[in-house]
Amino acid sequence: MAYKISDACINCGACEGECPVSAISEKDGKRVIDAATCASCGACAAACPVEAISEE
Repeated sequence: MAYKISDACINCGACEGECPVSAISEKDGKRVIDAATCASCGACAAACPVEAISEE
Protein backbone atom coordinates (compact mmCIF):
# COMPACT_ATOMS: atom_id res chain seq x y z
CA MET A 1 0.00 0.00 0.00
CA ALA A 2 1.55 3.28 -1.11
CA TYR A 3 1.70 6.39 1.04
CA LYS A 4 0.09 9.73 0.21
CA ILE A 5 0.66 13.32 1.27
CA SER A 6 -2.34 15.31 2.46
CA ASP A 7 -3.10 19.01 2.07
CA ALA A 8 -1.52 19.53 5.50
CA CYS A 9 1.87 19.38 3.73
CA ILE A 10 3.97 22.50 4.38
CA ASN A 11 6.45 21.64 1.58
CA CYS A 12 9.43 21.51 3.95
CA GLY A 13 11.08 18.67 2.03
CA ALA A 14 11.96 16.57 5.08
CA CYS A 15 10.29 13.52 3.56
CA GLU A 16 12.02 13.66 0.19
CA GLY A 17 15.50 13.05 1.58
CA GLU A 18 14.28 10.10 3.63
CA CYS A 19 12.74 8.17 0.71
CA PRO A 20 15.07 5.27 -0.22
CA VAL A 21 13.51 4.87 -3.69
CA SER A 22 13.22 8.58 -4.61
CA ALA A 23 9.43 8.40 -4.96
CA ILE A 24 8.84 11.92 -3.62
CA SER A 25 9.09 15.08 -5.69
CA GLU A 26 7.76 18.62 -5.68
CA LYS A 27 4.79 19.56 -7.83
CA ASP A 28 2.73 22.75 -7.75
CA GLY A 29 4.23 23.94 -4.46
CA LYS A 30 3.85 20.72 -2.48
CA ARG A 31 5.41 17.29 -2.25
CA VAL A 32 3.85 14.30 -3.99
CA ILE A 33 4.54 10.57 -3.85
CA ASP A 34 4.70 8.45 -7.00
CA ALA A 35 2.58 5.45 -5.94
CA ALA A 36 4.16 3.21 -8.60
CA THR A 37 7.63 3.83 -7.14
CA CYS A 38 6.71 3.93 -3.43
CA ALA A 39 8.08 0.93 -1.48
CA SER A 40 5.61 1.49 1.41
CA CYS A 41 8.44 1.62 3.95
CA GLY A 42 7.02 4.54 5.96
CA ALA A 43 10.31 6.44 6.21
CA CYS A 44 8.65 9.57 4.80
CA ALA A 45 5.80 9.45 7.31
CA ALA A 46 8.26 9.17 10.19
CA ALA A 47 10.17 12.23 8.91
CA CYS A 48 7.14 14.48 8.38
CA PRO A 49 6.98 17.19 11.10
CA VAL A 50 3.27 17.89 10.51
CA GLU A 51 2.08 14.28 10.09
CA ALA A 52 0.81 14.97 6.57
CA ILE A 53 1.80 11.53 5.24
CA SER A 54 -0.28 8.36 5.68
CA GLU A 55 -0.95 5.05 4.00
CA GLU A 56 -3.49 5.10 1.18
